[in-house]
Amino acid sequence: MAWNANRFYSVFCSFLTASTVPLYSQQPNLQTSFLSPAAIHLSSTGVLASIETEHLPYLNQLAKDGNKGIAGFLPNASDLLIQKAEEKFRNGKRFYQLRDYDHARAEFDGAIDDMLKASANPTDSSLFESKLEEMVETIHHYDLSGMGVSLTEVVQFDKAPLEDIVQMTFPVDPAISDKVRGEIRNTASALPLVVNDVVLGYINYFNTKGRRTMEVGLARAAKYRPMISKILAEEGVPQELIHLAQAESGFLPRAVSRAAAQGMWQFVKYRGNEYGLKQTSYSDDRFDPELATRAAARHLRDLYNEFQDWYLAIAAYNCGPGNVQKAVERTGYADYWELRARHAIPAETSNYVPIILAMTIMTKNAAEYGLDQITPESPVEYESVDISSPTSLALVADLTDTPLAELQQLNPALLGGVAPGGYQIRVHKGSAQQVTSSLNLLPAERRTAWRVHHVEPGDSLVAIAHRYNTSASSIADANGLVGAAEPAPGDRLLVPASYREAAPRVQRSARNTKSVSRKSGRTTGAARKPAPSRGGATAVSAKGAQHRTAGTLAQATRRTRTVNR
Repeated sequence: MAWNANRFYSVFCSFLTASTVPLYSQQPNLQTSFLSPAAIHLSSTGVLASIETEHLPYLNQLAKDGNKGIAGFLPNASDLLIQKAEEKFRNGKRFYQLRDYDHARAEFDGAIDDMLKASANPTDSSLFESKLEEMVETIHHYDLSGMGVSLTEVVQFDKAPLEDIVQMTFPVDPAISDKVRGEIRNTASALPLVVNDVVLGYINYFNTKGRRTMEVGLARAAKYRPMISKILAEEGVPQELIHLAQAESGFLPRAVSRAAAQGMWQFVKYRGNEYGLKQTSYSDDRFDPELATRAAARHLRDLYNEFQDWYLAIAAYNCGPGNVQKAVERTGYADYWELRARHAIPAETSNYVPIILAMTIMTKNAAEYGLDQITPESPVEYESVDISSPTSLALVADLTDTPLAELQQLNPALLGGVAPGGYQIRVHKGSAQQVTSSLNLLPAERRTAWRVHHVEPGDSLVAIAHRYNTSASSIADANGLVGAAEPAPGDRLLVPASYREAAPRVQRSARNTKSVSRKSGRTTGAARKPAPSRGGATAVSAKGAQHRTAGTLAQATRRTRTVNR
């Protein structure tokens, strides 16, 4: 597993400080055997003797706590990874002081990566956690203080709802026991359904205090259910596994856990990479609902093939197949309920399966729980547009008359306001051809900055220029406006605005907000619809002086007489 530090430090920091549970017991979907560092063979207990001890703060502290000298202390593989992380962290600070922010980020990324890999078996877990927290807080401070992170870009993520309840137990309502057992007898399910006190406790919770969680999750599920159902069927796994996404994220594409598991299906980076979910400075596939669903279905299928039991497969999805396999070997029971009763699996995992069973039972018997009256959200329908050069989402929003927030929701895997060349931007169904043809009228090198403005009554060049932080003369030149000519309502103007894409600053939302906000001269509400066009040519196609850097555009607009009319 790796860590895109410059995207997620602030999220991770806030999550760590809010948690008192050891990190390595909090990592959903984390396979311990994969995270464990490769065995490092030490030739003797004096392996550290030749290393400068002043550069070994973690190992020195371990040796001190164990009343051993550093030369006589034998660290394990996790301890050596922590020391390696400290070295990268120290290098990152040096680069930061030199204002070499690219190298600083790379070193900080590597440090956090190594720390998370080391979480499997540190000699002193408390010391490990304090070191990790110190690193995250320091890097977050650097990020905000000058490491190139723009305060104009605040990407908000949602808290994973499972974290609030997965380690809690709830009382059983005796009145519902017989009722639920009767429902089970009449419920068809490819996933075996079991009713016991812990499942009944969660049914009672979701029907009372946690009812809002069920209602909101089921309403949002309708946006993605057709896509998820199709993929689960194609991958040959039970349809009931959709409730893993409900439990993990409430169907929020940008859900983030305190253990750095992300997306609708809560993949940590390593596991996501294993199933084809990639990360770049621009995007993270774990936030893509379709790609993440495909990866989750394949991962669950692989886990079932390994354990030949859906409950064990689901548990392994949560805590990692290595943990489940060790629990089976240690106890001799390949049975989830036996492992749970013997406390052989992590506390979080012991309630994970009951939560999913409770959600499944309630959803399949929605009328019995008053869940059949929920107003579902509309299914997501989109088309993809291949982007040949870096392109601003705001520009695409202008071209499609789509509110920027809607476009961002269609593209949750995009981490900033600009899609790189080679990326596929998703737009509302029926608008892909319009976007492609309109973008072809714009010089490739201008698509990150330039905008298209729909002129409304009362708009003037000066007012429009002020809105986009540019000059009226630049707009006039780009659109061939001569003299004191003003655009008319219904025209569409090319706006040669200035824009610099910086690394987004990630901020955990206080509530489950879905927006990705960016401060802009232009309001971020619904994109304006063009007023009825006047009979003549639009301002963008009027003949006149060319903008000095827009010859290609001016020639194209004279030929087409319109840009996205």
